[in-house]
Amino acid sequence: MPVKLETFVLNTQPKDIVDITLQIKKALASTLLKDGIVCVFTASSTSAISTTEFEPGLVQGDIPKFLEKIIPYDRDYDHHKTWGDHNGGGHLRSFLLHPSLTIPFTNSNLILGTWQQIIFLECDEKNRTRTVYCQFLGE
Repeated sequence: MPVKLETFVLNTQPKDIVDITLQIKKALASTLLKDGIVCVFTASSTSAISTTEFEPGLVQGDIPKFLEKIIPYDRDYDHHKTWGDHNGGGHLRSFLLHPSLTIPFTNSNLILGTWQQIIFLECDEKNRTRTVYCQFLGE
């Protein structure tokens, strides 16, 4: 079974939530694979990959408010004392949300719900350039 790696780069700002569904669909099309799975991965300890309905009320309001409530950025985390930086909240958010997601595909189409998109969450407090890795396994 062939394995193919495709990547794309995102330039993010703190707390960005980005719909990356189209980039993953384009990556899948370039592999010429019909059926299989893709693991979407961010090689970072302060970003995450997930799914949701990508609509303004959720991604600009509810998700940021929820994350700030359970893991506020302005708390004095032990991580700050260890490294002298201030992204402990970002590390905890990434830990909670996870850096990867596996999605099946069939007939060269991602299997997603009607209102389900794949999202990238920037959890760091600085602008970043991130590479997203899409490892395809299929035939």
